[in-house]
Amino acid sequence: MSEYQYYEFQAVDRPLDRAAQDAVRAVSSRARITATSFTNEYNWGDFRGDPRKFMERWFDLHLYLANWGTRRLMMRVPERLLSLASLDPFLGEVDWVKVWVAGDNLIVDILRDEVEIEDHWEDDSGRLAALAPLRADVLSADLRVFYLLWLAAVQDESVSDGDVEPLPGIGPLTAALEVFARFFDVDPDLVQAAAESGTAEAAMSKDDLRDALASIAEDEKSELLLRVVEGDSHVAAELLRRFRRRPASSAPRRTAGSLRIRAQEIAEARERAEAERLEKERRRQAEEAGKARRIRLVALRQRGAAVWREVEVEIQRRNPAGYDHAVSLLVDLQALAAEDGSRSEFGRRLAAIRSAHETKRKFIERLIVLEGEGAA
Repeated sequence: MSEYQYYEFQAVDRPLDRAAQDAVRAVSSRARITATSFTNEYNWGDFRGDPRKFMERWFDLHLYLANWGTRRLMMRVPERLLSLASLDPFLGEVDWVKVWVAGDNLIVDILRDEVEIEDHWEDDSGRLAALAPLRADVLSADLRVFYLLWLAAVQDESVSDGDVEPLPGIGPLTAALEVFARFFDVDPDLVQAAAESGTAEAAMSKDDLRDALASIAEDEKSELLLRVVEGDSHVAAELLRRFRRRPASSAPRRTAGSLRIRAQEIAEARERAEAERLEKERRRQAEEAGKARRIRLVALRQRGAAVWREVEVEIQRRNPAGYDHAVSLLVDLQALAAEDGSRSEFGRRLAAIRSAHETKRKFIERLIVLEGEGAA
């Protein structure tokens, strides 16, 4: 299998100016570079830059994957909107996630090796786009993506059975969370178990938003508007954090052990459902095959002795297809003989065919199988 690596960076909050684009171009002459992105694929060689430095200087999101099972997602967010302390309950046992401060930003680096390789996407550029909403969620204080990292530690048995989940579940799952779980190979049964609990954020109507905005002091409103004019893209996220209406969950927080047990129950239920589906499909196919065979036998009975002549014609072809067709006809004639009570007559004619063609070794091998089935 040839080597394949994919790198993509996205600038979300602030586009790259010409100087920044020239700087990243110096790292790769082949990359596709725009004011908001850097993308490159490698089948030979490697990326000559440092993804950490790229994130610290220019970009807000980074995705990397290699066809030997390495997956990476990096996210840069303002430290005032995501603190190191807020991540401790999620990442304490996850040794493949690094977090550090770079200027006014916090950078989260999720790098997991030996991920089970999924079917290759036709266009890997769609992967980061599918994951990008997670950053917006984090900016508005939705930390469920980090719960999935804790859940991966549960899967890896780095978390003891008695440890309590850092959030009261993660349901209902968003499309971006589902993509993240698949990308990092988080056990889908554990994810389903975790998603059975959780509370959806209550949507605010425009009237509610107007009332909430009206409650802000005039001097603060002016400051917020000034930041918007100056290009601060985080004002909306800060306001959403302030106005969030996530109802408190009445469900108790579960332990890692209870989640493991529930995931096993989900797996067993899925396996039973799949076995039932396969059995139902087997019965359907058998019923259809039985109907088709009945139609075929009726047609053969109507043809009478002409079928035996066709058997001879097929044998005389002296090729595998002819032998197979001849034996197939003999199988059906054997079934008709059993129905008509004429097995002895069938046995006599079959013995005559064997005697007449005993030098045709490949045909006789096929005939032995038929005779064995008849004896059984």
